[in-house]
Amino acid sequence: MKAMKILVAVESSPSVVVAHVAARPWPAGTSFEVLSVADSSQPEDSRTRQMTAIAENGARELSARGLDASAFVMHGHPKAAIVDRAGEIAADMIVIGSLHSGGLARFLLGGVASAVLRHAHCSVEVVRDGQEWKDGMKILLATDDSEYSLAAARSVAKRPWPAGTEVRVLTVVELSLTPLESALEPPYLNSEMIQMQREAAMKRAGHAIQSAEEVLRAGGLETSESISVLVEKPQQIILDEAAQWGADLIVVGSHGRRGLERFLLGSVSEAVATHAPCSVEVVRTLVTL
Repeated sequence: MKAMKILVAVESSPSVVVAHVAARPWPAGTSFEVLSVADSSQPEDSRTRQMTAIAENGARELSARGLDASAFVMHGHPKAAIVDRAGEIAADMIVIGSLHSGGLARFLLGGVASAVLRHAHCSVEVVRDGQEWKDGMKILLATDDSEYSLAAARSVAKRPWPAGTEVRVLTVVELSLTPLESALEPPYLNSEMIQMQREAAMKRAGHAIQSAEEVLRAGGLETSESISVLVEKPQQIILDEAAQWGADLIVVGSHGRRGLERFLLGSVSEAVATHAPCSVEVVRTLVTL
């Protein structure tokens, strides 16, 4: 894979986000900009000095790992500044931390990470840990056979990962009922119609798994068992599987099967990012092999 431009957004030191990035392998030639934002609502001089030190410390930590890293400080509101800076440098990915409350990682809706997820024009990874992966990572790839889900699989396949990394493919399929059909009750909703919808949904699921596994294996990644589930609320199955398997990272596409009119942020992707027990990456860029 070609070199990437990664924007690493930090708000504190030592940073879990920087530790997470430093522990991961990246494509050769990848560059990192460690960004901190001096909130304009606070006294400028003291806040600027503090955030400059945080950004520079983060860049030094990445440089110590042999990575090409620099520091950058902006003034303004972090929600807008991070997205704007990513656009200015044409970042391929923003890596940002979730906020913490009471010692427990808790992604806050309406917060900085949520806003970045909603508005960034590149992929976004929300980090919840900074651990080393001595035995490889466990990556849960959630797919629905959409163009963006396949792009997520390609993105995973084209990047280097710690030795021993394992990918599990999960497809959670919804019945493609119209609003009118969803509102109907038996006997008005024909059982034969439901069965046809189920068969079509499971066929999509099989194709989704096969397509994702082919992409991953072509990238030299090991895949574990694949899971297909037919449900009404995909996000809960994704979260449950991630927790039970002990996933280190969930990867999802930013759009679903129904295209731009069904933007997953606000439904599946945002729900997963909100409640996941691990880091989550939302792939927005269409990646070709």
